[in-house]
Amino acid sequence: MKNLSERIFIGVAWPYANGSLHLGHIAGCYLPADIFAKYHRMIGNQVLMVSGSDQHGTPITIRAEQESISPQQVVDKYHLEFLDSWSRMGIDFDLFTNTTTENHKKVVHELFLKLLKKGYIYEDSMKLPYCSNCKRFRPDRYIEGICNYCKYDGARGDQCDNCGRTSHPEEMLEPKCRVCLSSPEFLESNHFFLRLSAFQKPLLEWVKKQRHWKPNVLNFTLRYIQDGLKDRAITRDINWGVTIPLKGYSSKRIYVWFEAVTGYLSAAIEWAKAQNKPQAWEGFYKDKQTKAYHFLGKDNIPFHTIIWPAMLMGEGSMILPYDVPANEFLNLEDSKISTSRNWAVWLPDYLSKYDPDPLRYVLSATMPETSDSHFSWNDYIRRNNQELVATYGNLVHRTLTLTHRIFNGSFPTPGSFDESDQEILQLIPKVVNNTGKEISQCKFRQALNLIMSLAQEGNRYIDAKAPWKTAKTDVSRTATTLWVCLSIISCLRTISYPFLPFSAQKLHEMLGDTGSVKDAGWSIKEIIPNKPFPQPKPLFSKLDDSIATEELDLLDAKSNEVKPIANN
Repeated sequence: MKNLSERIFIGVAWPYANGSLHLGHIAGCYLPADIFAKYHRMIGNQVLMVSGSDQHGTPITIRAEQESISPQQVVDKYHLEFLDSWSRMGIDFDLFTNTTTENHKKVVHELFLKLLKKGYIYEDSMKLPYCSNCKRFRPDRYIEGICNYCKYDGARGDQCDNCGRTSHPEEMLEPKCRVCLSSPEFLESNHFFLRLSAFQKPLLEWVKKQRHWKPNVLNFTLRYIQDGLKDRAITRDINWGVTIPLKGYSSKRIYVWFEAVTGYLSAAIEWAKAQNKPQAWEGFYKDKQTKAYHFLGKDNIPFHTIIWPAMLMGEGSMILPYDVPANEFLNLEDSKISTSRNWAVWLPDYLSKYDPDPLRYVLSATMPETSDSHFSWNDYIRRNNQELVATYGNLVHRTLTLTHRIFNGSFPTPGSFDESDQEILQLIPKVVNNTGKEISQCKFRQALNLIMSLAQEGNRYIDAKAPWKTAKTDVSRTATTLWVCLSIISCLRTISYPFLPFSAQKLHEMLGDTGSVKDAGWSIKEIIPNKPFPQPKPLFSKLDDSIATEELDLLDAKSNEVKPIANN
């Protein structure tokens, strides 16, 4: 029989290891990538999901200077924190590595030299910001000013977070050194450039074919290319980062945007070595049937739809990304998340007090897929109590407690099915198929709506059938009703797993099953008559309304405290 499984590569943006993760990061790329990966693993596809700590960005050195410690001390601390957060949040990477490994350095060097040999990298001089007060060249992120395109005041030297354009400090209006606030002068310095202009035509032709991309990603990328691609420097006068694999450049390093995107490739190679199958990475990078996805926030779009594809085109033997489902931004309490103002909900703080699944649920329900969205503590409490507890959890608890009491802890044998029973039973496979379809198209909010709609339909059904009443007069009818309800919640444990892995596993065990939900696959699990199951417990916990007030007060109190610079 032909193997119908697909090979799916998932590269997730690498967070800077200079501060804790906040909810904007999770909603922006890590949660959607995890939902997507979990689904594809369940349907039997070969999945490789990788990311890692970006340990070479200038935000690292800024943080180190702020705390008077070494960059290595900064990255070691936050890399371990990231690993702990992923585990507690239920986000499963096949490999979460970092950019200081020897493997990463080797892969970056090899790609650099290959592009250099082909003429896609060349040496030239450029003007770079030199702070005479600090007595050093300043990397782009050390420069802030007004964006020359949208006039946003507060743009970084490498990119404007307002309009998303990449830039150069010399193009900015009123540039200033972010360390001492003095105006830099621009001095000549020799560096290596990626000949991005050589890929203007092939990139444009390729992007125009990507009609399955999100409109915001496609339109932004097309405009960017049509405005004209300029060659970009890929080295800087810094001493923290991947070295240049040529003699005479010991005071320079490969710029983070070049080596960080190469991390997707180096991570795949590292993963293959760890499997004792050193060539296994090639299936994810050289097989044209493989679909490669990159999950990231909208500020990283040009690096993944233009620069990384150009580097891959230049290399010549590897596939280009299939989709780049970038999300917009998540705001907090109607204001932009600001790490400098400490206006953020930090993931380690959240996980120290609350369960992961309610957060996964709320962030999925409000995911900024096509426009900026908002997280508020009041909405978090409302959705947990009204949707998870009163809708999904209520259906599960009513069904299992009634079944356990009426049929002595075992699943009943159904009697005959009437029209309403059959409608529900016909609905279940449709919901399974449609939910999978929405997830596969990266429409996670719509998929979650289908899941919760099935739970709502289950509640309407059990209310109409009232098995607590028919148990006294018609046991066969009661058995059919509860068997249908059990079929609904059995379906829910499967299709909710990518979104709510901990709760789905808990429900899996409450239904008397062993092993893991993910290993059971993306299929309808039939309710087997006379199968015993344990005494049920509530699936979700109600939260007191006072929590919202407490968290808002805490947010206000901490908003002026110093926190790590954003992991952009």
